[in-house]
Amino acid sequence: MTNATPHASLPRQLFTMTWPMLFGVLSLMTFQLVDSAFIGQLGRDPLAALGFTLPMQQLIIGLQVGLGIATTAIISRTLGAGDQLRAERLGGLVVTVGATLVIILCIALWLLQTQIMAGLGAEQSLLPLIRSYWIPWLLSAWTGAMLYFGYSVCRSHGDTKLPGYMMVATSLANIALDPLYIFVFGWGLQGAALATVTAFGIGCLFIYPKLLRSGWLRFDLSQLALGQALKQLNGIMAPAMVSQLMPPASAMFATAMVAGFGSAAVAAWGLGTRLEFFSIVVVLALTMSMPPMIGRMLGAGELARIRVLVRLAVRFVVVWQLAIGLIWLLASGLVSELFTSDRAVSDVLGSYLVRVPLSYTGLGICMLMVSVCNALGLAMRALLVSVLRLFLCFLPLLWLGAQLGGINGLMSGALVGNLMAGAMAYLFYRQGIRKLTLQV
Repeated sequence: MTNATPHASLPRQLFTMTWPMLFGVLSLMTFQLVDSAFIGQLGRDPLAALGFTLPMQQLIIGLQVGLGIATTAIISRTLGAGDQLRAERLGGLVVTVGATLVIILCIALWLLQTQIMAGLGAEQSLLPLIRSYWIPWLLSAWTGAMLYFGYSVCRSHGDTKLPGYMMVATSLANIALDPLYIFVFGWGLQGAALATVTAFGIGCLFIYPKLLRSGWLRFDLSQLALGQALKQLNGIMAPAMVSQLMPPASAMFATAMVAGFGSAAVAAWGLGTRLEFFSIVVVLALTMSMPPMIGRMLGAGELARIRVLVRLAVRFVVVWQLAIGLIWLLASGLVSELFTSDRAVSDVLGSYLVRVPLSYTGLGICMLMVSVCNALGLAMRALLVSVLRLFLCFLPLLWLGAQLGGINGLMSGALVGNLMAGAMAYLFYRQGIRKLTLQV
């Protein structure tokens, strides 16, 4: 029932597990960009309402991704140890716990929305629009989380094709429904959220029957040692959730530093960040495809194969991301003029593309090592890597670079900080795998 059999070569397994995730992640990014473009046609207020919703969305995504990481790590490890029945019950537990936690969070956000908007500085005139948008948006967030939990169960069993196909299908459905719901039906901003509810709801109606037919979900949870299972889930989920919240916090600090150099610098930094998302999409796909492979190997006690797999992935990321960085470097002048007609913004973006993308090797290694450490059950080590990357390597070197060389120095600081973070993360992984080897 898996896409890559344990007898296939590791490079082949890695490729087979990764390519569906690559197309899935790309489709999700595309639908989000198109969604924002449609909402942008509604005017300034709907865009502002969407902007005030994004921090809450990151909170929900942090919870669901944290649980998803725990799901993949624990179920794949249980399968590697040969306990199929417990793995199926763990799948049912994950879906139940995830559905409950996300709906509790959504209800809390709805009840506290006035206080949240006041804290974020939303204008009073926007509150009615935000209130009318939040019910369909919270419903879409819960539906998306349920679909993600289904994907996580699939990935933990080694099936990345179904989640990859479903990501593409639901993204295309969302893009098709957006203009219908927003403009034709006249539902405006609420229509964008309802289009997502419809697309994700259809995805859930497809994937959960598939999981039940495959025998990957069982809900006879009374047969499961609940206390031990919940403790095992929380041991990985809690640090992973905190780790997911680190990048948004870091982004706020970085933007504040960039803002000191004017609006042109902020605009260029924002454009560069969007280009970064697409530049590291292969790494994002690897962070989804590798954990189930590592979990099974760990459950079977195959630490030597884990070392080979990680070494293979690290070499690929270094070469791939260095090539991406060199492409941005060579095309910096053309790209900076293509993305903006403002000369000041274009100059800063050109400076960004000459420097920061060359550090995507370090950033990619760091992201990969966080994923690998979580899959190995080293959740606190993964959290430490995330914290040190941002608050020891990246942000301090941004500040130091800005003090020494202005906006160009700040970007050079980002270059050095990401490379240092990659080296630090790989060192932490090596220490962690060495300790696990000694314990076997």
